[in-house]
Amino acid sequence: MTFGEKIKSARLALNLSQIELAEKAGITERSIYSYEQTGVFPKSTVLKRLAEALNVTVSYLLDEKETDKHANIEQESFFANAKSEFGYRGVQEAREVVSRAAALFAGGELDDEAKDVFFQSLMEVYLESKAEAREKFSSIQYHTRKNRLL
Repeated sequence: MTFGEKIKSARLALNLSQIELAEKAGITERSIYSYEQTGVFPKSTVLKRLAEALNVTVSYLLDEKETDKHANIEQESFFANAKSEFGYRGVQEAREVVSRAAALFAGGELDDEAKDVFFQSLMEVYLESKAEAREKFSSIQYHTRKNRLL
């Protein structure tokens, strides 16, 4: 399916009109029409809002071969959260952690549910660790600077 077909299909699956989807995504109805009919691609920020409004992943919308609307939706949410909390470097580190952890399962016999639980736990631990490190090292840097000024 093309990008436009996926937008329309997902919209209809949610029983939304073009107007309703436009309001939900914070864009114009004309934009929705353009995406569905002409295959025009939106900016990345709009694409993310569309995916959220349609409850699908960005990769589903962009990859014509992708058929699973929710494939890796937790990971995409995790990466978005890492980016908003810790910036570009944080999301790069998060992707590296997930990539290395995925290698653990290469050729393994762990079922999908167990893998999902593992990755969910890994993502939570990563975000908690980054937040703790930020708090600890930001505090140290603050006090070090303050002592230098005195």
